[in-house]
Amino acid sequence: MSLIFETIKCCNGKLFNLDFHQERFEYTQQKYFGKSTHIKLSESIRIPEFALTGLFRCRVTYSKNIENIEFIPHSYRNVTSLKLVEDNEIDYQFKYSDRKRLNQLFDMRGNCDDIIIIKKGYITDSFSANIVFFDGDKWITPNTPLLCGTQRAKLLFEKRIIENYITIADISGFEKAGLINAMQNLDNMQVINSYNIQE
Repeated sequence: MSLIFETIKCCNGKLFNLDFHQERFEYTQQKYFGKSTHIKLSESIRIPEFALTGLFRCRVTYSKNIENIEFIPHSYRNVTSLKLVEDNEIDYQFKYSDRKRLNQLFDMRGNCDDIIIIKKGYITDSFSANIVFFDGDKWITPNTPLLCGTQRAKLLFEKRIIENYITIADISGFEKAGLINAMQNLDNMQVINSYNIQE
C-alpha cells in the first residue's frame, strides 16, 4: 500500500489553505484507508525555526497515521511549453508517494518544460499541477483531473475558475493555459501561450 502525502505551502512561517488540505486529508483517510480521522493538521504541524523565513513545501506523509513531516525549500521552475502525452489507464486520484508512472510520462516531454496528460481523450493534469485555460473571459479547468488539488478546490469555491470537459481539440480555442497547485494560484502561476502546447 502506497503512502499518501499532502504538500502545503509555507511562506515566512505561515501555512496556506489548511482548511482545504484538511478536507482532502480526511477524505483520503476515509476512502483509501477506511478510517475516520480526528487528526488535525493545524495541531500536528510544527514549523521549525529555519522555515520561519522564506518559501518551503511542507510535506506531510501519512497512511492511517502521520508518518513524517518535513519542510523542503522551494523555488519555482520556469514553464513556458507543454507536451501532450496520453495514458488511458493512469490512476492518481489520491496523492500517492509512488509517482513512478507520472515520472515516466514526464520523461516523454521532449524539448518541452512540462506535460499535459490526456486520458481517454480528455485533458487531466500536468506533471505536478492542475491546469486552467483562459478563453478571453474566464479561466476554465478540466472536470476530469487525475487529482483534485487543494488550490483547484479553493479557486472553484471562490468562483474564480469554473470546470468543464476539455478535449485536445478544445485547446486551440483558448488564449493561454496556467498551472495551479498548492504552491501557486492564479496570481503567481506559470502561464503558457496556447501555441506553446505541442501534440
